[in-house]
Parts: sequence; structure tokens; C-alpha cells
Amino acid sequence: MYKRILVAVDGSDTSNMALNEAIKLAKDQQAAIRIVHVADLIPTFTDLETPGQFAQYQEALRQIGEKTLSDAKAVAAKSALQAETVMHVIEAPGEHVYDAIAEEAVSWPADLIVIGTHGRRGIRRFLLGSVAEGLVRVATKPVLLVRGA
Repeated sequence: MYKRILVAVDGSDTSNMALNEAIKLAKDQQAAIRIVHVADLIPTFTDLETPGQFAQYQEALRQIGEKTLSDAKAVAAKSALQAETVMHVIEAPGEHVYDAIAEEAVSWPADLIVIGTHGRRGIRRFLLGSVAEGLVRVATKPVLLVRGA
């Protein structure tokens, strides 16, 4: 049924749960798996005072993203799966993490997108936003939401 599964990771416990579910599905379906991390380099607010500090901030986010992907690939390898990894970088205001994930799912092309959700409700969801909710709204591929504990 699913031959190409895309899973979005950010290093959180919830995204690790989504990764494990994607791995189980990929093994069951004998599917290829691609792990994507989106590094949003545009700070919402900042107290960085110099361009040098901003560049250090961006480089740190890139390194965190690379480590997140490396760790996720190692988890897949422990399950005897070879996973592809890709990092999408947001460098322009107005771009959204969920749009980047949806675009990756189309360009790869995935049969299924797997993503973790914290399941926030009410004002917490409004204030913190929801990548998973945005993805469900914009994705043209089926989305499996894995709810965190």
C-alpha cells in the first residue's frame, strides 16, 4: 500500500515516536523511508545584536538539524532499514515548516507523511502553533499523526 514514507523529525520525544511508527510501517510495507528535518533559521524574536551573533545562531540550528537527522538515520539502521535524510532550510520570513514538509512529500514523492503531534488544545495551541495541524491543512498526501504521550 505505502511504498514511500516520509517522516518529519525535530529531535523531540514526540517526533521520535513518529519515527518509530514510520519505521514499523516501512518494515511492514517493505517501503522506502525518507527522514526530513526543517531548520527554521528565521527567529520569531531575537536579542541578537550583531550579524556575527545571528550567523552563529543560524549555524547552531544547522548543526542541530544535522545531528537530529544523523540520530534518526541511526535509529532506522538499527531496525535494518536504510533511510534517506534531507534537511530543508527556511531562510525567508513567511515560509512555514509545514509547507516545507508538504513540498518535500510531493517532490520525493511520498505515499504517506508521518509526523508527531503534541495534541495541544485551546490557547496553548493558539500561542505555540501546530506544525502538524498546518501540515494536515496543506498536504496533498495522506498524513499519519502520531500523538505524543
